[in-house]
Amino acid sequence: MTARSKAAAARLRSIALHAVLAPLALIWLFPLWMMFVTATLPDTGLFGPGLQLMPSDQFLANVENLQHDTDFVRALGLSIAVATIYTLLSVVLTSMAGWALARYHFVGKPLVIGIILGTITLPYFVVVIPQFIMVVRDFRLGNSWIGLVVPPLFNSLGVLFMRQAFAMMPADLFDAARVEGVREWRIYLFIALPLARPALAALSIILFLASWNNYLWPLLISTNREMFTAPVALGGLVGLTKVSWGGIMAGAVMLTAPMLVVFVALQRHFVAGIAAGAVK
Repeated sequence: MTARSKAAAARLRSIALHAVLAPLALIWLFPLWMMFVTATLPDTGLFGPGLQLMPSDQFLANVENLQHDTDFVRALGLSIAVATIYTLLSVVLTSMAGWALARYHFVGKPLVIGIILGTITLPYFVVVIPQFIMVVRDFRLGNSWIGLVVPPLFNSLGVLFMRQAFAMMPADLFDAARVEGVREWRIYLFIALPLARPALAALSIILFLASWNNYLWPLLISTNREMFTAPVALGGLVGLTKVSWGGIMAGAVMLTAPMLVVFVALQRHFVAGIAAGAVK
């Protein structure tokens, strides 16, 4: 087969692949488009006759009502702060745990790995009730930053993900550094972490999204409106006799748009990190 025929065959495969994936992409994007359209309609517009496919002119009015009812700007700022702090602390802890499990040998290491794997199989609802009792009743950390950020910090998948990323690195590199007299913390900080940059980027995106979308724990831990994150503030619009659909969808758009921009901008690092941590 000539080079020209190979190029033609590759072009045909690319066209066929795009022909299959384009409709699937449109199916995935359609709910997002309908969310935006609903955010531009009045509260009663959702129940009008027919299917509204084009946006209206009520978006700013819905945003004003949302801000009036929930102080959404403050809640959005709190969500950004909580998600940022949580991501930084969780990345540090999970990378340290992953490094220890990948590179050090100690008594009970298989047991520790087994326990971490076991925590993945537990539904979150099994853990959340005793965790809530311990944090609120015993430690009295309700309506506090520590109560919002610290309890969810341990992430089993993050630990195993970073363990796999560090295990893939050549051990001879770290042994050579030890022969040169480099301390362990410097090996971890200045050699291992730079090599694990793609995995760290992917893990940071995953953890930030998890904190950004977290609803149950902030709802349980916070009874003061000043400590409501954006998802909890949006949930407050669902009442017994009235549901502000326009405000809910406007808030959902404001929550979704930044994450879509971040993911599109960092998708190369995300894919590279997932591939680096998943293949050995």
